[in-house]
Amino acid sequence: MKQIIYIHGFKSCGEGEKSKTIKSHFNIKAITLTPNLPFSPKQAIKFLEDIITPDTVLIGSSLGGYYAIYLAEKYNLKAILINPSLKPYKTLKPYVGPQYRYCDNKPFKWKKSYLKDLKKYKTELKNGKYLVLLQSGDEVLNYKKTLKKFKKHPNAKVVVEYGGNHRFENIGDYICMIDNFICG
Repeated sequence: MKQIIYIHGFKSCGEGEKSKTIKSHFNIKAITLTPNLPFSPKQAIKFLEDIITPDTVLIGSSLGGYYAIYLAEKYNLKAILINPSLKPYKTLKPYVGPQYRYCDNKPFKWKKSYLKDLKKYKTELKNGKYLVLLQSGDEVLNYKKTLKKFKKHPNAKVVVEYGGNHRFENIGDYICMIDNFICG
């Protein structure tokens, strides 16, 4: 049986709207995990590596997309990337200091050392198989940079929806496409 792991983004958690949509659709067909990840990138990657199986498919959003790329390459997995962050060690620099999670307002500290840790997980595209979902209205990340990185990759299908936002709030519209990618 397939295992699907949804990897949430920065300041998010495993109980967000995307994770609920994914879990409600795939729970019948697969073991669907939507964990709350540790804030430390090292701990998050270790946690994910401990639960990955050869039948795992990753779904990562934003920072979770960055983690999914690293893990897909390392373990030769399929990954669905939703408005993925390509350089979180740069884009998350302004957030160093006290932060709060969106889902439950839980406080945490985003440390400068985490940025260095993130850089260690930067990887080239080689082995992974990707479905990349982008929205041009992403107010946080430049979708054109992600499009450029993935459009020539032989094992990547890139879909750009014009409009939208960083949260990709209409993920339910793409469930059939995600399902086909997972099963294909």
